[in-house]
Amino acid sequence: MYYGLLSISVIMFGTTFLFSKKYNKEMGSGLDATLISTIIGSFVGLIVLFIINKIQFGFTPFTLLMASASAINGILFSFCSLKSLDKINLSLYSIFSMLGGMLIPFLHGIIFYGEPITVGKSICVIFIILALAITVEKDNRKGGFIYYAGVFIFNGMSGVISKIHQSSSFETTNSAVFSIWTAIVSIVISGILLLIFRKKAKKPSKMAIFYAAGNGILNKIANYLLLIALTVLPSTVQYPFVTGGTMIVSTFFSAVTGQKPSKKELISVTLSFIGILALVLL
Repeated sequence: MYYGLLSISVIMFGTTFLFSKKYNKEMGSGLDATLISTIIGSFVGLIVLFIINKIQFGFTPFTLLMASASAINGILFSFCSLKSLDKINLSLYSIFSMLGGMLIPFLHGIIFYGEPITVGKSICVIFIILALAITVEKDNRKGGFIYYAGVFIFNGMSGVISKIHQSSSFETTNSAVFSIWTAIVSIVISGILLLIFRKKAKKPSKMAIFYAAGNGILNKIANYLLLIALTVLPSTVQYPFVTGGTMIVSTFFSAVTGQKPSKKELISVTLSFIGILALVLL
């Protein structure tokens, strides 16, 4: 069942790449664009999460603390993502994002939670790193290393923060309420910052609102499913699975939207699939 939840979240994460790219074309990569996207995405995501949790709510100080950390991390990741997409191609952006999202929680689980290193996990990580490396295309644009590093770190820290909350001995709320608090704090912080920078803010178009809303709904539900799975599956299993699966889904969506996958991409997908099989079966 938990691998099924991961598979659903992977499909959603794969789709958010398309929404982010479309939003970037509509609104650019400024801080105001990030804040507007966060507010819209968090608001619609908040509504969906309330429905999922049957309009129930809750509170603990630790959940609020970790939700605040998750919200700030998410805003920083979104900002670095939009800036990076202005400076590097999608393949380079993907490798920074996915490697960070896999390796940082993976190492965190081993070092701080004593999660064992198995043959299947090792094979999976190696194959996914190879799969990501194959997809990299040369990009002559220079500058912006701080944003690439930000994408790597903040995407990885998302998994770390989730793991800390789900595994803590402190009193916590359920996964849905943690996600709700994250959305609320994201809206509050982004709203305050947007008021400060309101003179520079660009009014979002209808399509920009649609892309931000779609991204927000998919992202919030996908992360909620990951939180549920984290209560059973270790980080060293979950995040390599998500990374490899997202690569497969992204390539599939590229194919169905008229972008024929290259030989490199097909090899990359094959390696990712083999890695996931090793993770699940060995």
